[in-house]
This record gives sequence, structure tokens and C-alpha cells, in this order.
Amino acid sequence: MLKNKKIYFIIGIITVLIFLIFFIKNNYKNFDTGHNMSNKNIEEIEKYILNISSYKAKASIEVQSNKNLNKYVVLQEYTKPNISKQTVLEPSNIEGIEIIYDGNDLKINNTKLNLSTIYKDYEYIVDNNFSLESFINDYTDTSNTKKYEENEEYVLEAQIENNKYMKNKKLYIDKKTAKPTKLTIQDINEKNIVYILYNEITVNITN
Repeated sequence: MLKNKKIYFIIGIITVLIFLIFFIKNNYKNFDTGHNMSNKNIEEIEKYILNISSYKAKASIEVQSNKNLNKYVVLQEYTKPNISKQTVLEPSNIEGIEIIYDGNDLKINNTKLNLSTIYKDYEYIVDNNFSLESFINDYTDTSNTKKYEENEEYVLEAQIENNKYMKNKKLYIDKKTAKPTKLTIQDINEKNIVYILYNEITVNITN
């Protein structure tokens, strides 16, 4: 009887050990290949950013004109190739304004006033410089690009041709997470005219 108990006890321990080994192995594999970006080099991060298929971001945007500094908080959503939505959260006087492009038509909603305007067969401002996909398009389309490290971030930089007001774009990316942290746009005099801070961002949304 005692001998049988010892056998059952040993079998139980072996079963638990096998389970733990299987569990740790699979979870480590998933972590290493699915979520850990800290071991990626700048070329791999660049490829990852340029192949973003969708994202959702809450961004603070500062736009510097000749006289004023305008500040906005917007919710940006994008799905490749050209489905996008921007919702203004701040300032309060334009809160709730939605700009939606479905690939063909542009729709502008004023949710406070329950008003809507639709522009049929609209060639969307893919050069909407407040969006991440606009940067990706510019970076891909121009041959004048740079990539380098700056502090704890990687930087992708694109020189825009034939646009002295928006001549240079820089996207800053966290080394560990590969998530964009900010986007700056400079004029021909290297003055920041647009500064976008990504307060929250989720990339390659699957649901």
C-alpha cells in the first residue's frame, strides 16, 4: 500500500514537471517571437513600421502658424490601404468633429450638431500630414531618407521634395516596443511647424 502511494506520488510529480516544462517552453516562445521587439535592429524596426497595416492612436498635435500655436487632441484610426478616421477630442469648440474616408468618399460629421457632409469620389488628402500613414507614404516615395539612433529611440527621417513648408519629417520610435512616440515636421528653415505626440498607440489591430 505504501509502495503504491510512493509510485503515485512520483508519477504525480513527473506529470507536474512535464506540464511546467511544456507551459514555460510555449510561453517563452510566444513572448520571444510575438511581443519582444527589444532585440530588433534598426533595419528590422524600419521594415516593421513601413508594413503597418492598421493602428489606433490618441495623439496631441501642435501646429505652428506664422502667428499662432494651435493645439489639438485627436483620435486617429487607420486600416490599410486607405480607410481612415480622425475624431477631434480637443479643443472643446470643435470636439466631436469626425473626418472619415472609406476609400472613395470623404465624410465630415459634426456629432454635436448632428450634421454630416459627404464628398463623393474624393481623392483623400493622403498627404494629410497629421497621420502616420502619410509619413509612411512619404518615406517610401522619396529616396532621400535617413535612419539612425537618438538616445533610447530610433529615428526615421524623410526629406519631402517640392514642399518648402513641410520639408522634413521625423518619426521617433521606441527601441523596446517598436511603437511610434512622436512625429515632427519641419519647414525649409528646419523650424518645427507640426509636432505630434502619440500618447497612446496600438499597431496592427487584429480585431
